[in-house]
Amino acid sequence: MTRAEWFFLFSVGLALALGVAALQHSPGYMDADYYMAGAVRLAQGHGFSEIILWNYLDDPSVLPHPSHGYWMPLASLIAALPMALAGNTAFWLARLPFIFLAACIPPVTAWLSLRLTARRELALLSGLLAAFPTYQASFIATIDNFVVYNLLGAFFFILLATNPPIKQPDNPIIVQPNARTATILGIIAGFMHLARAEGFLWLPLALLAVFWPIWKTPKKWFPALLWPIVGYLLVMFPWFWRNWNEFGAPLAPGGARALWLTVYAQTFLYPASGLTLQHWLDSGWQALLQTRLWALGENAGTAFAAQGGIILSPFILLGFWRVRRNTAVALGGLAWLGLYLVMSLVFPFAGSRGSFFHAGAALMPLGWVLAPIGLDVAISAARARGWFDPAAFRVFRVMLLAVNLALTLVLLNIRIFNTPWDLSSQNYTRAEQSLRQLDAPTDVPIMVANPPGFYLEGNRPAIVLPTAALPDALELIHHFDVRYLILEADSLTNWSQDVYGQSQTDHFRLADDLGNVRIYEILP
Repeated sequence: MTRAEWFFLFSVGLALALGVAALQHSPGYMDADYYMAGAVRLAQGHGFSEIILWNYLDDPSVLPHPSHGYWMPLASLIAALPMALAGNTAFWLARLPFIFLAACIPPVTAWLSLRLTARRELALLSGLLAAFPTYQASFIATIDNFVVYNLLGAFFFILLATNPPIKQPDNPIIVQPNARTATILGIIAGFMHLARAEGFLWLPLALLAVFWPIWKTPKKWFPALLWPIVGYLLVMFPWFWRNWNEFGAPLAPGGARALWLTVYAQTFLYPASGLTLQHWLDSGWQALLQTRLWALGENAGTAFAAQGGIILSPFILLGFWRVRRNTAVALGGLAWLGLYLVMSLVFPFAGSRGSFFHAGAALMPLGWVLAPIGLDVAISAARARGWFDPAAFRVFRVMLLAVNLALTLVLLNIRIFNTPWDLSSQNYTRAEQSLRQLDAPTDVPIMVANPPGFYLEGNRPAIVLPTAALPDALELIHHFDVRYLILEADSLTNWSQDVYGQSQTDHFRLADDLGNVRIYEILP
């Protein structure tokens, strides 16, 4: 490929990211709000601390509280850098690195395609498919790990597909990583874990990539397997050390309790001490099995629609089968299967509500590479039956790209306009203005469905509406000296549903009605 072609792919990716960014004026949802809130605190010099609580899984007792005890810190670190350098915490500054990373995805995907196929026309198509990523398009310019995971996953597979590229896709080839490559695989796995909790699974994958070519030579096992671990620890050891100092363990305790959820709402359970193995077993084997079967179905749908972009899914499967004996492709298939099972059987609620989609972002570049291979397989099979002339390869590639582009634009319209991206931010801005008119103290927490989102609008402490019995909710309110309760019609918990329908109860008084958002004062 020429320099002009590489630059073209970068420019197309940049144009879409800038276009999406122009339509979004806030992070948009709680995950991104949290990463942004953490970045603001870092940029302001407060370190890994927060004055918000979005769950109670690690039994928090005071604010400020150690941050990133559930979600990992890489997105916040990336967003904090430009804000710290500029001395400004504006959202547009925080997302500049993500826009740049989004622009890099098409050329990096094309690079991976060249390594796997050595075919320029397939690499160009793969890069253009990456430039219009259907379901992922609305997330490429916000503060999240989608584009980070895209690039880390792409580089992971590039390292395993370089010696040499396969000119005949069905040729088996097993790459034996040297010490430097093995270390870099470990470093990538480390950054993937620093980005997302399930990123840890990429370390075993890196170890397998090293072990696979030498499994018949036991004397090589120890030195070869050591390098990925060294690379991983270079990235993750400082974070483990921080967690040990804050929580007394290398991993924060909140994530472990998520294992024992029996319904999604228990993510916000207070007190979270009720989330135990016995609690999980008490729900009954039938309920546990039904939940996991349901999650398997939900995540299969996510794989087809969100990760495969609907139209690409069958061609990804064809392409995978065609080059399945290549190390990178085989490990990619294994990675997908592992994520699918973990997010369905171990974490069914988080997985089915977006975590599987997020985690699969690392595999999407490989999917964009496999889809053109699969399309060629399908066309070749049709030509063998005498259905098409040689021009069919070019025609169908253009058609595939056109449909992918159309789907991307339709999904952007649905996610940004049909359900306004900034609606939550706008509601919280109005609620914050109302609190100021009510002379609500700015240093006292409020209780709300999305604490990081409210913090970004009002720079005030906030804790999440708990899933709890009313007495437990009142205990929490008084413990943190909460003065005001923000209730939204579409984000009510068990006890707050009763409050929302009334103007006054024994414990709450309606202070302002903003339509779909109501503000209640906590009575003494």
